[in-house]
Amino acid sequence: MTRFANSTLQPFFAMEILARAKALEAEGRDIVHLEVGEPGVPPAPRVIEAVRAALPEAQRYTNAKGQLKLRLGLADYYRAQHGVAVDPERIVVTMGSSSAFILGFLGALEAGSKIAVTRPGYPAYLNTLDGLNFGAVEIPVTAADGWHLTGAAIEASYAREKFDGLLFASPANPTGAAVDRAGLGEIIATCRRLGVRFISDEIYHGLDYRGPSVSALEFGDDAIVINSFSKYYCMTGWRIGWMVLPEDLIRRTEMLQQNLFISAPTLSQIAARVALGEREYSEVQKAHYAENRQVLTEGLRGLGFGLGAASDGAFYAYTDVSAFTNDSLDFCKRLLEQTGVAATPGIDFDRVDGRRFVRFSYAGTRQAMDQALERLAGFVK
Repeated sequence: MTRFANSTLQPFFAMEILARAKALEAEGRDIVHLEVGEPGVPPAPRVIEAVRAALPEAQRYTNAKGQLKLRLGLADYYRAQHGVAVDPERIVVTMGSSSAFILGFLGALEAGSKIAVTRPGYPAYLNTLDGLNFGAVEIPVTAADGWHLTGAAIEASYAREKFDGLLFASPANPTGAAVDRAGLGEIIATCRRLGVRFISDEIYHGLDYRGPSVSALEFGDDAIVINSFSKYYCMTGWRIGWMVLPEDLIRRTEMLQQNLFISAPTLSQIAARVALGEREYSEVQKAHYAENRQVLTEGLRGLGFGLGAASDGAFYAYTDVSAFTNDSLDFCKRLLEQTGVAATPGIDFDRVDGRRFVRFSYAGTRQAMDQALERLAGFVK
């Protein structure tokens, strides 16, 4: 027996589908990419210009927490977007949200602690927890409830199996579900009452189609907040994000950053600082996603995919494919090979019921949506 015998680590199927799609493209195949949550456009032009200008000089480490100018810019962001004052010393700039999750888990919780997440949910949550030897407690959410987590569901899950932290995303991946102000307030209040550390994944903030996104920081300073420039700012490959910490976790997290990652990439920090001032560009992209959202939602429904209301936020359609298959991984593999449409099997997000679901991303172009629906029509019929 190896020491990994009890591991629950599994592949990140979205990335494996992407790898196969790229291989087919290298062979000359035309691929429509709906598998990964990646904006179809680059960052704002001024971001590229700023990086080009800084390239000769930006070759050194920065402060482990990140450049002060960027942290001041993020403090201004919270003041303008959420009406809250955040001390820049509470902000740590990270290599995307991925390293922020690692820092958050290690900085806030004892080894072996249990952290609750929703099911379905982002696959890296479970795999990161497994890799760090933390325990995971899954709280199921359903299409019948709009995929929304509630305080009552948290309490019921806690009564069955106690946990030390709750990691929650709004808007969420893969469902796009987002709670309103009252819903988030209820979740945070429930965690406080139970003595559970709340970790708020806000990487899809800005991509909420019902109104302004609500941050956990609007309810106090005791949550760990994680965000990223990947989605709203169209900067996936730049690997740049940030976290806002409660006072009691700042020093420990800073020391972990110093030793695990040293600092976020300098050029990416420069790009991020400029991107904060380019929200108009990001809002134009959001309008494109909103159009794609309607086109893809209506098109998938018309083809017989099980799909409720259009998603609250993010840029995903999480669809029931049980009318066509009971094996979403096989479905996605055949869809890619036969039609050139890349999508992500639901088993990435839900290891219990995910075989009935497929996630389609509408972060690409309108042309990609139309092409995908046309090819899907032939595939399912």
